[in-house]
Amino acid sequence: MLKLLKLFKYLRAKEWLFCAFSLVFVCAQVVLDLMIPDYMSQITTLIETPGSAIGDVWSEGGMMLLCALGSLVSSIAVCFFASRIAANFSKRLRKEMFYKVESFTLEEINAFSTASLITRSTNDVSQVQMMVVMSLQVVVKAPLMAVWAIMKIAGKAWQWSLATGIAVVLLVAILSIAIVRTFPRFKRIQWLQDSLNQSARENLTGIRVVRAYNAEAYQEKKFEKVNTELLENSLFANRTMTLLSPFMGLVMNCLNMSIYWIGAVLISSVAASGAAGVAERVDTFADMIVFMSYAMQVIMSFIMIVMVIIIAPRALEAAKRISEVLATQPKVVSGTVTDSGDASGTVEFKNVSFTYPGGSGSVLSDVSFKADKGETVAFIGSTGSGKTTLMNLIPRFYDASEGEVLVDGVNVKDYELETLYAKIGYVSQKAVMFTGTIEDNVAFGKNADKSMLNEALEISRSADFVSELEDKEKAHMARGGTNFSGGQKQRLSIARALCRDAEILIFDDTFSALDFKTDRELRDALKTRTAGQTKLIVAQRIGTIMSADRIVVLDEGRVVGMGTHRELLKSCEVYRQIALSQLSEEELAI
Repeated sequence: MLKLLKLFKYLRAKEWLFCAFSLVFVCAQVVLDLMIPDYMSQITTLIETPGSAIGDVWSEGGMMLLCALGSLVSSIAVCFFASRIAANFSKRLRKEMFYKVESFTLEEINAFSTASLITRSTNDVSQVQMMVVMSLQVVVKAPLMAVWAIMKIAGKAWQWSLATGIAVVLLVAILSIAIVRTFPRFKRIQWLQDSLNQSARENLTGIRVVRAYNAEAYQEKKFEKVNTELLENSLFANRTMTLLSPFMGLVMNCLNMSIYWIGAVLISSVAASGAAGVAERVDTFADMIVFMSYAMQVIMSFIMIVMVIIIAPRALEAAKRISEVLATQPKVVSGTVTDSGDASGTVEFKNVSFTYPGGSGSVLSDVSFKADKGETVAFIGSTGSGKTTLMNLIPRFYDASEGEVLVDGVNVKDYELETLYAKIGYVSQKAVMFTGTIEDNVAFGKNADKSMLNEALEISRSADFVSELEDKEKAHMARGGTNFSGGQKQRLSIARALCRDAEILIFDDTFSALDFKTDRELRDALKTRTAGQTKLIVAQRIGTIMSADRIVVLDEGRVVGMGTHRELLKSCEVYRQIALSQLSEEELAI
């Protein structure tokens, strides 16, 4: 409950004002609803009393209808305000979660998992939204109506009050049992929803591998296991809550019968003769009608509370999960430096070591090197040697465990994040494309002019196939770039980095999907047309990095060699073995 209450800080002043209006209309609705039985009593008395004027009956009936109409208008007003408040509240929660997740490092995202973050931003927010709507409509109205109705019938016959009290005790007992049995299940359901989304997401993103390995049945079993567990928990919780309805109906009908039976006994016990006896019977009958109405109001209040209780467990668990995301502080915190002075395009690692969160050993150990402005520095090593991890430390996807990473002579931890990112053009191993057009993807996050866009496409060797498309750079890009080949997507992702006109370009094994001819043409274009930009290239091909100004050789997270291609062939055995595994000695000599 505290987690849900803490989320209310995201309500704006306007929504709090709407809450006040909603409370006013709720109170008006309760007052009007509880006035109706009084008019029913008056009408009953008038009908049962000989000589009553029909005009008096119509007058009382008109007032009762006005109360009913006023209650209807108040109910509509409450629904309107509740819907507006809940919709704006859920919109703000989704926005806050989106902004928060955008600030997360890979560590926080991996801790929650992508599937869980999606569930929390959608399903969990919907649960909280529903709870807010029900709370504004029911949580205030039900207790207020129950207390007021009990006060109205407190002075009537004690037998009726006893019957109503027994009914209320039974309802409380039934509700308590239901809550105790279902709350753990509803909590489990939210986490199983994460697992279900994770299973479906993995299957859809890896559908080609699934089919290639003929593993449909295996994936179906994995999905079915999670799906069945979710089904069983949902059925148990929902069946338990569903049983509340017939039990409450049984209690309500029993209370009706009890009131009628007690009323019949009380009326029959009144003296049958004399005007006083007739008047007393009329009063008792009218009291029975009023008591019946008020008792039903009490029971209906508990039914409304049941409706809230049905959704409350999931909503409270959802609020807890949302709060976990919003309360998580990113490990990477923006610095204050916005200007690096005269320095431009230099990258330096000073005795850098890094261990992944929860990892058992260092991925990088005591790495030191420097790339000056305009230089091309390449990184090579066996799989798992730490090349990609090294690149991830520059844009602060992770922070170094030890040592310093300097960009333009300033520790990356001291930079304002936007300033740091503006200095870097990053191309990841996997070419990530977004739904839209080629132009949207290449000029991603930047208002690039036509000449800059065309130059980036030309340098990346994307202009050839883009010019053949019907809409050129306006051609549609499907989600994930599925309507383009792997090599085309890699070239477009390189164009995206070039379009930023950044000081430092990072290519994390981005030439692997290119043929040798395109690879060579692209490297030549980079060398001549990005001469003033520092280029850091991670590659597996010796041919891709042979012409680099400096090559850094990594082995098990350590720098085991540094120099030019020819220098490393003589001084670094690790580099020599990698080179000989790809090219002959004659080709290396050339």
